[in-house]
Amino acid sequence: MSSERTKVLLIGFGPTTASALDSLIERFDVVGLVRDGEDAVCQRAQGLRITVYADGSLKALDALVSELQPACVVVSSFDRILPAALIARSRFVNVHYAPLPQYRGRANVNWALINGEQQAGISIHTIVPGLDAGNILYQQTIPIHDRDTVGDLYDRLNAIQRQELGRTVQRFLDGDAGAPQDEREATYGCTRLPEDGEIDWAAPTAAIDRLVRALTPPYPGAFTYLDRRSLRVWRAEPVRDAPRYVGRIPGRVVGCSKRYGFADVLTGDGVLRLHEVQLAGADRVCAAEVITSTRTTLGLRPSDLLRRIDELEARLAALSATAARNGVTPVAQPVTGHHLDALEK
Repeated sequence: MSSERTKVLLIGFGPTTASALDSLIERFDVVGLVRDGEDAVCQRAQGLRITVYADGSLKALDALVSELQPACVVVSSFDRILPAALIARSRFVNVHYAPLPQYRGRANVNWALINGEQQAGISIHTIVPGLDAGNILYQQTIPIHDRDTVGDLYDRLNAIQRQELGRTVQRFLDGDAGAPQDEREATYGCTRLPEDGEIDWAAPTAAIDRLVRALTPPYPGAFTYLDRRSLRVWRAEPVRDAPRYVGRIPGRVVGCSKRYGFADVLTGDGVLRLHEVQLAGADRVCAAEVITSTRTTLGLRPSDLLRRIDELEARLAALSATAARNGVTPVAQPVTGHHLDALEK
């Protein structure tokens, strides 16, 4: 790339970085990409002769900005707050997939779906000390449709970023200061962990459906348990005009169709139809391939855990008896009810 073009450094570790790179290379000399791993984004950057830096620590970033001296550092998918001393070394712009000042923080697109919002958004803003608190340089919202997944929303938001990021950064470098955010309107989303995706079958059908759609790839999926094995639910939908169950056990399977491949499961207020699932260590399959009985209840219940404890106690007792017969001192004692209080402390 021509040395006459303005130098920009891109920091990105998530699913928005590819479209950010596409947008920036049209206008700028991207002097580096900070991203770990050897994925398609890194390979594309290397194919463009852009150096990829895997170390995303704040110390490494500070040294890199000092060395490269870019006119602007653009952040698209990064999970750390940049300190004031680092921000002072250059001009910084962040891409945040939410309509700021709403949904500052993490997992914004996921939370928008989970919470039943009518729209998602993209905000391009200056970086200042504080969480997602800089001036807005560009903002656009998109509607969330009834059957949208988080992947669908990312596709549409990435398309907007690809079109707008480069020109927005150029306007910023040309003197556009952006518009301040209204702090009184700020809301926040906390970090989501994989275990937060466990399905509560007593929740409303619509809420479980949104959770499933909010955790499709690139996320690890909403999950439940089938016979104490983790079961990912990749595709599901509410059953319209479902039968009214006045005797209701949330999580109970009430229908299976081998012909069409689905399984119907009771929720707190209706029925959710599971289409595509995945047992731990297995491939994705139609739900009816692994959920085959209306005597099945999905999820973990206290009786399941107690049964598992009984099984482990029996196995330990058998091992201890075998060791005693062989004249070997057991290294562990069976877990009995008398030991549970100690284990819980």
